[in-house]
Amino acid sequence: VVWLDVLDLPLVYYTETSYATEGREQAVTGTRLERNYAPGGVVPSPVFTRGSARTYPMLRYPWADARSALLNLAEAQPDVEAVQVAYVNPESGSDCQNILGFSALMLRPGETLPLPARSPAMVFHVIEGGAEVCADDKTFSLAPADTCCTPGYVPVTLKNPSPSEPAFIFIADESPLHKKLGVYEVRT
Repeated sequence: VVWLDVLDLPLVYYTETSYATEGREQAVTGTRLERNYAPGGVVPSPVFTRGSARTYPMLRYPWADARSALLNLAEAQPDVEAVQVAYVNPESGSDCQNILGFSALMLRPGETLPLPARSPAMVFHVIEGGAEVCADDKTFSLAPADTCCTPGYVPVTLKNPSPSEPAFIFIADESPLHKKLGVYEVRT
């Protein structure tokens, strides 16, 4: 299990929109509802009716599924610029959360990937392998379970130092919020 808290609480507190609704304790069951959405492009549609208007139909996104999708993408499209998948709401295709965006990235052995300067800050968390994160003339060497952050509007370069093994990185950013506010920007 990897537990990485990436919260939007500072913004929610700043806008004074934090509150709690007391309710029953959530029952944890072994139903594995996320398996209903496992194959891409396939969602439950009982009696030809899709979804209920649930904002978050999936609360668990198994790493094994994301890792498998990355490996399959790398094999099926060897020339793709970045082997990256996004975590989305399977019913709507939109970001899985309203304020924060999440993705998984695979760096091929020895790969260097320059990312454009974008408005949102980013959090990088190495799941497997190793990575070097270069931002603002600073380089951070990350091993599994290491995390680093980069500010917005800074070009970032990711590098897999291993000549033989891929690196898998979880990324969180503020893209959904920036897009809703109309301030999302990519500088080339």
